[in-house]
Amino acid sequence: MNVIETSALGKRYRSIWGLRDCTLAVPAGHIAALVGPNGAGKTTLLHCAVGLARPTTGRVTVFGHVPAGSLDALERVAFVAQDAPLHRYLPVTAMLDLSRNLNKYFDRNQATQRLRSLEIPLHHKVGKLSGGQQAQLALTLALARHPDLLVLDEPLARLDPLARHDFLAHLMVTVAEEGLSVVFSSHVVSELERAADYLVVLAGGRVQMAGVIDDLLAAHAMLSGPADEADRIRQLFPVVQAREAGRRTSLLARTPVAPELPDGWDSDGVTLEELILAYLRDPSASILPGPFAAGRTSNVVGHDNA
Repeated sequence: MNVIETSALGKRYRSIWGLRDCTLAVPAGHIAALVGPNGAGKTTLLHCAVGLARPTTGRVTVFGHVPAGSLDALERVAFVAQDAPLHRYLPVTAMLDLSRNLNKYFDRNQATQRLRSLEIPLHHKVGKLSGGQQAQLALTLALARHPDLLVLDEPLARLDPLARHDFLAHLMVTVAEEGLSVVFSSHVVSELERAADYLVVLAGGRVQMAGVIDDLLAAHAMLSGPADEADRIRQLFPVVQAREAGRRTSLLARTPVAPELPDGWDSDGVTLEELILAYLRDPSASILPGPFAAGRTSNVVGHDNA
C-alpha cells in the first residue's frame, strides 16, 4: 500500500509553478526523506498531500483518498509545518487541551510525559518558549495523535544537535512500536542517513529520484580510472557525474553490484551525500522505480527530455 500517490501533480501560484508533472508513490512503512534545492517544490508537495493546497493539475491521494475534503484521510495524518505554528498566547497545558478536543485519537498523557521529559514548562505560554522548545512541542502534539502518517516539513531546523539526535531516536522508536509511516523534508544529509530508509529527490517541481535508500546506493558505484578512457566507460554504464583530476577521472555511475571493468579501473561504493549531490547537480538525470521511469531512456537511470 502507498501512503501518498501523485499523478502528474501540479500547483501554480499565479504565473509560477511550485510543482509540475510530479508523479510519485511513497510506500507504507517507511521513513521517507524528501530532498531538493530551494524552490524544488518540497513544501508545495507536502501541502498538497495534507490538504493545505489544492492542485492546479493532476491528482494526489493519501491512503487512497483525496486529502482535501476527506476526513478519513486527514484523521490519519499529522502534519508539522516548518515554522511550527502554535497559539503563542496560550499556555502549553491549554495547547494540550485544545489538541485533545480537536483530535479524535490524541493521547494527552503521552504528550505530557514527553514534554516533562524534555523539561518544557507546561504552564508557560507558548510564546515564551525557545524556538527549539516550540518545535519540540509541535512535534510532540503531532506524535500524540497516533497518526498512520506523520508529515514533517523541515522538522529539525530549529533544534540544536542534541535535540535533533534525541528526537530522531524517539521518532524511530515510535515508528518501530506503532508502525506509522513518515515523510519529512530536510537539507541535512546526516539526518537522512540516520533516520530515513526511503528517498525522494525533487528538482524543478518534478520527481528526479525515488527508491529505497539501500537499493539506490547498491545500484551506483564510483568508478576511477584513466581520463582518456572515460568515454569507454560511458558506453558500458550510465554516468551521472564525472570529475577529472589530471590523468585520472572519477565517474559516479549506475552499475551492477559487481561491475566488470577494464584494466586500470577501480570501483568503490558511494555515500548517500555523494549520490544526492550528483543528481542535484544534473537535474536531467533520473532514477525512478517501476512504471514511474516510463518516458526516460532507461528504467533505472536516464535523462528526461520532456
